[in-house]
Amino acid sequence: MTETVTTFAQVVAVAFAALVPVINPPGVAPIFLSLTAGAGDAARARMAARVARHSFVLLVAAMLAGSSILALFGLSLAEIRIAGGLLVIATAWHLIRAEQTPDSTIVALSPSDRAEALDSRGFYPLTFPVTIGPGTLSIAVTVGAGMRTNNPIDVAALLGAILGGALISSTVYLCYRFAPRVERTLGAAGTVVVLRLSAFILLSVGVKILCDGVVERFTAGSA
Repeated sequence: MTETVTTFAQVVAVAFAALVPVINPPGVAPIFLSLTAGAGDAARARMAARVARHSFVLLVAAMLAGSSILALFGLSLAEIRIAGGLLVIATAWHLIRAEQTPDSTIVALSPSDRAEALDSRGFYPLTFPVTIGPGTLSIAVTVGAGMRTNNPIDVAALLGAILGGALISSTVYLCYRFAPRVERTLGAAGTVVVLRLSAFILLSVGVKILCDGVVERFTAGSA
């Protein structure tokens, strides 16, 4: 019984400690604001809940089945990083080149069309790759591989992965849910500055992920 509780606690702690700093929900919240520009607080709250749910599913799936899925398609973590890095770069570049309000065109839509346009972004790009990027997925797969000291994963590790994913997605929800309050505090000019800086940081992260993937791919190939 003691060993089971220890395994459960270790998986929860490792998952949370390893993934939350990489996801960085407070730092990504400005990107969430920019990609939901034109939406009211209620719509953003619904979107925050949707992104949190999608994040939970992605993280738990990566921890429990990530290694098997990669093996099924003959992929490596390096290739996931390269593809994911390109996606992050594309998203960040769009935000940097956008007008003052990154998605101001949404404001001109009717309420129903606006809701549909925002809903279409629930998974891509808000969940992947903005919130749960390739770096996060690779770490989640690694955490999951570490849980497989026995095959299959024992119940304690399974429950720990689920709770860890739930805690992480709850953190994402809270940061996104209350991001509009920060936006109102900063004001229009301050928000634009934060959005531009956040987009540039996101671009830099994407370049780093891409470079890491390329280096890992060619290093593995030459080994």
